[in-house]
Amino acid sequence: MEELLELLEDCCPDVDFRTSDRLIDDSLLDSLDIVTIVGELSDRYGIEIGMDELKPENFNSAEAILGMVERLREEE
Repeated sequence: MEELLELLEDCCPDVDFRTSDRLIDDSLLDSLDIVTIVGELSDRYGIEIGMDELKPENFNSAEAILGMVERLREEE
């Protein structure tokens, strides 16, 4: 989790990924942030994040993002 948090904080330094669980719902992340995060996750973890994964519940918290990454890594 710590590695993921560092990646997210590098992408969006003004966002509190450690405590927020409403990143999308509270508009803390915008579409450009999501594109940046998806690119970094793809590069770092060697996963492909398809359009069907780009839904709020996968990006509302660091835990949700980690869950998505772990699931996609298992599928590959």
